[in-house]
Parts: sequence; C-alpha cells; structure tokens
Amino acid sequence: MKTGSVALVLLNDTPLYELGLAGEVFGSPRPDLADPWYELRLCGTRRGVVRSEFGFRVQADHGLDELAVADTVIVPALPYEYVLSGRPLPSALTEALAEASRTGARMVSLCTGAFALAAAGILDGRRATTHWMYAETLQRRHPRVRLDPSVLYVDDGDVLTSAGRTAALDLCLHLLRRDLGARIANQVARRMVVPPHRPGGQAQYIDHAVPVTDDAGLGPVLQWASEHLERPLTVGELARRAGMSPRHFARRFTAATGTTPLRWLLDRRLDHARTLLEATDLPVDRIAERSGLGTAANLRRHFTIQVGVTPTAYRRTFTQHPRPGTTL
Repeated sequence: MKTGSVALVLLNDTPLYELGLAGEVFGSPRPDLADPWYELRLCGTRRGVVRSEFGFRVQADHGLDELAVADTVIVPALPYEYVLSGRPLPSALTEALAEASRTGARMVSLCTGAFALAAAGILDGRRATTHWMYAETLQRRHPRVRLDPSVLYVDDGDVLTSAGRTAALDLCLHLLRRDLGARIANQVARRMVVPPHRPGGQAQYIDHAVPVTDDAGLGPVLQWASEHLERPLTVGELARRAGMSPRHFARRFTAATGTTPLRWLLDRRLDHARTLLEATDLPVDRIAERSGLGTAANLRRHFTIQVGVTPTAYRRTFTQHPRPGTTL
C-alpha cells in the first residue's frame, strides 16, 4: 500500500469540477481506511490566492517547484482559453511538469489537463485520452500523442490520462485501487455515492442514454447479478429477468453502459475477487468459485491479464483481514 504526496496544479480560471473531484478523493483524510492518507498540496504558478472558475478563490500554499518532489502530479481541466484559443501555457508550468516527470513523479491529467502534459512532451509516443470534444484539437496540436478519444481513462504506467467530467473521478478511484486496493477504493466510492469501478476501456459517451439505475429497466437486474456472481450467469438469464429478448437486452445494456453484458460480468467478478483476496484468507480456488470464475486457473488467467499480477502476488500487496464476524 502507498499514498504519498499529491501535487494538484492550479491556474487562474481552472474549472471547478475536476479540481473538486481530485480534492475530495486525495485531500479528505480517511484515517479509518488508511493512515496516513495522501498529502494534497495545492500548487500555483506562484504562492497565494488563485481565482478559479466562477470567481471562487483557492489558496495555493505551494509553487510549481513542489511538482518535482511530489509522488503524484495531477493537472485538472485547463482554463478554456488554453484549449479553445490555443494560447500557450505558461512556460514555467510546462517546464515544471517536464522536470517532475524526469524526476519520477507519477503524472496524471484530468479532462483537458492532457493538453498540459502534451505541451510538456510527456505524452509523446504514449497512448492517452482527453474529453472527446477536444480530442481532435489535441491530436492536431500534438500529433505524436497516440490519442484514444473513445475511452474513459488510460493507465500507461507512470502517466495516466482521463476523459472529461465524471471520467476524471473514475481515474481518481482507479488510482486508489492501484495504491490502496479495491476494498478501500470501493469504500471511498460508496461514501461518495458513485459506482465503485468503471473500467478505463469503457466508452466515453453513448448514443442512447439509458440509466442503469432505472427501476423499470436494467438497474434491479444488475443489482441482482452483482449479488449472485457465484452463479453461472448468462445473457439469456439476465434478459429474462429484465423481461427482454437477449438481443434487445444486449443492445440496451451496451447503450446504457458502454460495454457488453459479458464484459461487465467479468469486471464485476474480478472486482469481487480483488476484495476477497484483500479482506479474507480464503484459498484462491474458493475465491474463484465465490466470484463466479470457476477455477483457480481461470481466475489466475483473467486476473493476470487485467490486473497485471497473479492473485497471490496481489494478496501479498493488499492483505487486510476483516474484523471477526465480517462476511464477504
């Protein structure tokens, strides 16, 4: 487990939404989950009051020199003048970002913050994303970026980028999962009353917005499936519970979630397996059964592909035993 220092970049007229999301996730101490929590440092082009979007004022207690010593650097969405007009970013910022990357900081952009990482040369040759509305502009200005405008976020190891708005929260929660494990990330998501995990490869936008929480549609079915992951669930069974044909169910599901029913089930099962690995002493073969992945070999295969390590290695990193009487 690790937390460390998080440097959050502030510019005049920075949009509040992504700024607030990053502040909520990394700046709110949660000693009951992890102690110490992250140390959030607000960094402006100079120390002092920064005027954010809508005239709100934020105190930047640190300058850009703080980026080079931070464990993680986050650039939230940029003021629109830098995105829409092409006005160059302050050279002090791009130089500080480049230096932070050279010294080993984990570099993160939220929404159009990717324009700053690109301007600093950090995204050259790397896969990245940004808000779909500004993807063409970013690609035109920075053709060396391997831009994927269709996904929620991209994890390229020490450089991570997100799409716009709520996708920024998805990436912040993904960072929690990397640093502190699925159980803590899920607890934070629950306290924020948001879905605990949307995979980065999920579509940024959908053609027909059908809310999965619609009581007359998919919401109850997905809740039921989440509670019965150990069963051999099929699209046909879920469709019957939703009162739809399998074909109509699959179409509506993809329109509502940006992913397929089978992909969604696999993600839920792997997420449940992570939690069981962290919070119980169950053997891997039992976790495979409880999560609906069948066998230990099947769990290891899917887990290694998606998470990048074996279940046993993951458990060693994120071992947390539940209190007596806890059931999962």
